[in-house]
Amino acid sequence: MIKRCLAGAYQPLIGTALFLEYEDVMSRETLFAGSPLSKTDRNEVFAGFLAVCRWTEVYFAWRPNLPDEADNHLFELAVAGGADAVITRNVRDLAGGELRFPRIRVLTPEQCLERFP
Repeated sequence: MIKRCLAGAYQPLIGTALFLEYEDVMSRETLFAGSPLSKTDRNEVFAGFLAVCRWTEVYFAWRPNLPDEADNHLFELAVAGGADAVITRNVRDLAGGELRFPRIRVLTPEQCLERFP
């Protein structure tokens, strides 16, 4: 997915909450213990990814009441940016909200590659 974003096939959205979440994940050294990429390499890929993201301001707090409250920001970002989909490995939790956004699909990376080649 990141490779396709860097090539311009997809226009990822980024906002404050998602940026902070990515930054936190990138700082977890134990998460990358088996990675062939060095910290410098990972930071370069991350910087490249951020360079192709469209910064999106979220002005309205939608609350789909997802099982994990911390995931609600993903729908706020998707609505604010007019996204077609939220791409995640956490499909079950994101598809389980009370407030529905019929135009926004929740897809795994593999499903995204199939539906939006």
